[in-house]
Amino acid sequence: MTTSTPPGTARALLTDPAQLIAALPYLLGFKPAGSVVLLGHRPPGTRIGLILRADLPPRDLLAEQADALAPRFRVDDHTGVTVVIVGGRAGPGGELPHAEFAAELSRALKEYELPVMHPLWTPEISAGAPWACYREPTCGGLLPDPRDTVVAATITNAGFVSFRREDVLALMEPRSPAALVQRRALLSSGAPPWDPDDVLAAAAEVRAAFFRHRRAEGPPSDDQAVRLAHALRVPKVRDACLATAVPPESPVAVAAMSLWLELVRELPAPHRADAAALVAYAALMRSEGALAGMALTNALDACPDHVLAQLLHAVWNLGTDPARLAGLASLPDAVDLGLSLPELSVDDPPPDVGPGR
Repeated sequence: MTTSTPPGTARALLTDPAQLIAALPYLLGFKPAGSVVLLGHRPPGTRIGLILRADLPPRDLLAEQADALAPRFRVDDHTGVTVVIVGGRAGPGGELPHAEFAAELSRALKEYELPVMHPLWTPEISAGAPWACYREPTCGGLLPDPRDTVVAATITNAGFVSFRREDVLALMEPRSPAALVQRRALLSSGAPPWDPDDVLAAAAEVRAAFFRHRRAEGPPSDDQAVRLAHALRVPKVRDACLATAVPPESPVAVAAMSLWLELVRELPAPHRADAAALVAYAALMRSEGALAGMALTNALDACPDHVLAQLLHAVWNLGTDPARLAGLASLPDAVDLGLSLPELSVDDPPPDVGPGR
């Protein structure tokens, strides 16, 4: 899984191993365990680039895992990599676990002229857990409370949340499998209740859903879910919805992300792919790479040929700087369709305005 750190935190993190390790749950979006996390350094060496997380491999696959991870850092002018291994217990003489894997990672990265800046270990990411360095026996200490890191403060203040990995997966589990069966039948047998060329009517459905969600009215009815599925299948409407993710720290962006997550749980395949792609884009803009990766898997499972999901998956897989994705948001279309930040940020949400109300 890949992600990037929020702006303004990289310099302090890359020069403070304890803060860096403690911040990993917020950089990834969940608390890693039994994992290796690789953090790329970008010029001048104090900026965080690509972040990869992988499960710790069995002993017979150490070299293979290292060879698979190292090439990913060839992009975006990385100058080095910090390696953090999470899991295992130190030996009675202070020997660190997984030392052979740390050495394999150093070897594989060296093949791409990428030095390992800090090879670090901790048994778990929690306040007071020990941490150490594979290279320098005198380097180590105890981790601070992850909630007290600079990254935690930045992300929490922006409305972002750190989850356990299983919690991230649960965010996209269907709320009611029976409801999905009913909605799949309705979608397969009916056309949208508006003229197929009426893009404004489709956009109005999304606006109405946004304000229902802000009023905390609960899950959509079958009729509302079917209307939304039809609305998001209109490419111009779906692409205009990307604008709700910019700027990522805005209240509208946080609320829109919550709505897209709800729709992933409420819509059947292949229709949920549109909502999942919107989740992925918003997550990438928020630097929540773990959530983005899971959302893209969800989207492509629902609709393998979904063009937007395929594009975002390619970008995510390369570890592209999220700032480069801002241009995907169609701001002129969002303004025209009433799906831009000014139209969605009113204090008193209007009543439903969809067709047929």
